[in-house]
Amino acid sequence: MNWEKLLSEQRIRKSSKKDPNQALRKDIRNEFESDLGRIIYSPALRRMHDKTQVFPLTTDDNIHTRLTHSNEVMSLGYTFGLKCAISKKIQDRTNKTESELFRIIPVILQSVCLIHDIGNPPFGHFAEDIIANYFNEIKNNPFIPKDAISAFENLDNHQKNDFIHFDGNAQGLRVVTKLQYLDDIFGLNLTYSILGSYLKYPNYYAVEISNDKRKELKKRNIGQGKHGVFYSEKGFYEKIVKECILKKASNETIRHPLCFLMEAADSIAYRVMDIEDGFSKKYVTIEDFEEAFYKSSSGIAKEILKICSRKDCNDGNKIVFIRIKLIDYLVNLAFENFETNLEKIEKGTYHKELIEDDENGIDEILKKICATKIFNTREINYLETTGYSVITGLLNHYISQLFHSKKGFSNRSLPLISCSIREVALEEDLQNIIENKYKKITNDNFTESQQSNYKKLKQKIEDYIQEIKSWESQEEIDHKEWKRLKKEILEDFQDLDNAIDFTDLSDYYKFRVIVDFISGMTDKFALTHYQKISGQKID
Repeated sequence: MNWEKLLSEQRIRKSSKKDPNQALRKDIRNEFESDLGRIIYSPALRRMHDKTQVFPLTTDDNIHTRLTHSNEVMSLGYTFGLKCAISKKIQDRTNKTESELFRIIPVILQSVCLIHDIGNPPFGHFAEDIIANYFNEIKNNPFIPKDAISAFENLDNHQKNDFIHFDGNAQGLRVVTKLQYLDDIFGLNLTYSILGSYLKYPNYYAVEISNDKRKELKKRNIGQGKHGVFYSEKGFYEKIVKECILKKASNETIRHPLCFLMEAADSIAYRVMDIEDGFSKKYVTIEDFEEAFYKSSSGIAKEILKICSRKDCNDGNKIVFIRIKLIDYLVNLAFENFETNLEKIEKGTYHKELIEDDENGIDEILKKICATKIFNTREINYLETTGYSVITGLLNHYISQLFHSKKGFSNRSLPLISCSIREVALEEDLQNIIENKYKKITNDNFTESQQSNYKKLKQKIEDYIQEIKSWESQEEIDHKEWKRLKKEILEDFQDLDNAIDFTDLSDYYKFRVIVDFISGMTDKFALTHYQKISGQKID
């Protein structure tokens, strides 16, 4: 692997930060530090404060939300970054000094750890299954119009897979590359190194892949375990893979090495802190730890048991001491595995999580505690059932309204959807829209001015399409000409009494808008919004 490319400072769109004529030229941060700032101030990150980690809709402020979890993952990622900076192996590969690496890898890992869950829908990981199952069974849904069902069934395989195999990781790539909309379609416009490190499942399949088939693929390549990239992000994904050189000679795409460390930081945080939340909820006790670690003869197990038997502190303090021991052990284990297996990671032949590769089996012990003591509790099942009703109800409502044959229905529901989400979809589908719309325009009753604009419009459309095609060969896209053409084309269509709106979107992007909107909701907003549109609650 080429570490210069793995740590690329380039972006998909050329950044104004590099423009000497901009005020930003006084910014003393490097590109990676700039990325971290963009992420921290983004609305998508802020909304994670009211998204479920394990316990949905909890009123207990001591329990983790998706944001507090991500902050802890970021802290662990930073630790891994510091370890990378002082690693002789990494210094040799990057041809950089310890002091140079301190402002690169730790910051990259902070950023990618902060956004690792940014695409997750409300009500936790269970909601991913709700959305996927909804579309998998859409043809039997009696609550939506037949036209909507036909529209979905007529999508091509990969477009359908985006919904049938909906995944928060793929949605997260969409959030950071597009949905954090300012005035163009490039989202936060993060560096390739951060986008590459984010790709936990760097795969794009245009055919149906069953869950059993994915399990087999994951054994051969850990990055194939889930549907990793949506149809809508295929172009950006290919640019990321090309810039970071993540494609092997065999044409197989492999993970960015830093992705393994992000994954380890995530796993350590949720394995340990989910149990701490379980203790706060009184589902996990010190006796459960004693029982879980009693059969292990490892050094770390003996240390845990020693803490459990202490008489000089209460159980709340014991849990904190256990957490400190476990995190220290797992962080050192993960980084040792990373360094030891770095050559295999670079070749794409290492297919384990870093904390799973452990002769003491600590990850398995923690996993078992979570499965038996926390995840199947009545509280979680009750609230996840609420989540099912809310998300299914929202999908039924918006699909029924926006695919209704009478425009009055969509006109009432469309304004409820974030304007920026609609803008992104229109920009993504604009080439298809303007080509089709131009063909349908009749110019019989145009004024002289409109006739002139109509004739010029064809050339503008051709120029626009050519500009989009040129992006494929640009390492960093210069979008100024694209923005100019887009503005003129939209104005020309409006002048011709054919303004472009939601109804012009292809069916795929109509479904995309609905899922983007719902998956971006917080838990409380989703619940309240569902209650309002279903008539259960009126302000």
